Amino acid sequence: MVDSQGRHWHVTVTVAGEQVEPLLMRSALIRFSEQRPFLESMRFTGTGAEITFWDQADSMLDVASLALRVWNEHRDSAGLPRWEVVGLEVVERDLHHNRTEGHQVLVGGQDVRPSF
Repeated sequence: MVDSQGRHWHVTVTVAGEQVEPLLMRSALIRFSEQRPFLESMRFTGTGAEITFWDQADSMLDVASLALRVWNEHRDSAGLPRWEVVGLEVVERDLHHNRTEGHQVLVGGQDVRPSF
């Protein structure tokens, strides 16, 4: 879907690195969410984290460029660990909704059906 401000994209950024005390990590993620209230969800362990959010832009490249920088841009101000981005997923809104609305999921190659 495209409107005057661009297409809507669902973004998942995964970061990982050296072990961090879970309470310190939780506090850092709370500060991060206060600085970037657009975050949809955050999950973490002592060695990694996953953040999801929605963004708007004309192209996936624009969204991906921002997503690859968002962790580092808030590292000092939020007290985030010096972890690196190890995963990035950017999908258009309609595809994301199709995934979450009970459509068939391919789990093996024997029975291939349309997923959307």
